[in-house]
Amino acid sequence: MVTEKKTVILKIKRQEGPQAKPHWEEFHIPHRPYLNVITCLREVQKNPRTFDGMKTTPVAWESSCLEEVCGICTVVINGKVRQSCSALVDEYNLNLTIEPMKKFPLVKDLIVDRSSLFETLKRVRAWVPMDGTHPLGPGPRIMPDEQQEAYELSRCFSCGCCLEVCPQVNDRSDFIGAMAINQARLFNSHPLGKAIEKERWAALMAPGGIEDCGNAQNCVKACPKEIPLVTSIADMNLQMTQKMFSLLKK
Repeated sequence: MVTEKKTVILKIKRQEGPQAKPHWEEFHIPHRPYLNVITCLREVQKNPRTFDGMKTTPVAWESSCLEEVCGICTVVINGKVRQSCSALVDEYNLNLTIEPMKKFPLVKDLIVDRSSLFETLKRVRAWVPMDGTHPLGPGPRIMPDEQQEAYELSRCFSCGCCLEVCPQVNDRSDFIGAMAINQARLFNSHPLGKAIEKERWAALMAPGGIEDCGNAQNCVKACPKEIPLVTSIADMNLQMTQKMFSLLKK
């Protein structure tokens, strides 16, 4: 009995640079079990020819961890943003359309510049201020339920999915996005992180801050780590409202 050979069809949006004209190229890859998008892109890299035999340049793409931790391989597959490393071609019936994310400046092909994402983390001071030049002794104890809540928030790996699907993140807005708001909540909940919580509130109350959220809730649906982003936005709104009322009473 002859087994029918299957073929993976990749339609990839190509663009040489930010100012270049985009175009599409189609590649056919022999199917094998558990094939992911990254592996397909590697096969194209080995032999950069389109399905009709035309020689082309290798597709530019990025990857690092290959286990949905670094976020650098995030692309749009069949209209939905996700990581290429965890996207199995069998999920898409062997027919995939791959594009770069649109909310970040294009570098080349599937590579985008996510610098703005990390700038938002600077805006909300997404770190615990510590002086590591001398022994400080044991830190404050954190209760198990607080640890569990913080763990859920800390799973963010800055992939950009929440920003890609947010209608408020666009060329006409400075909205900081759900990711940064979630990180502000995480570090405000840390006993040592509270030292600069006022700076985080100030950043979220500034133009482009939490008030620009339109409550579309696309972010929580797109998050690959299922982080409760909408809950984080609501909690930070509550924190700032309580803070304002406390200041009015003084």
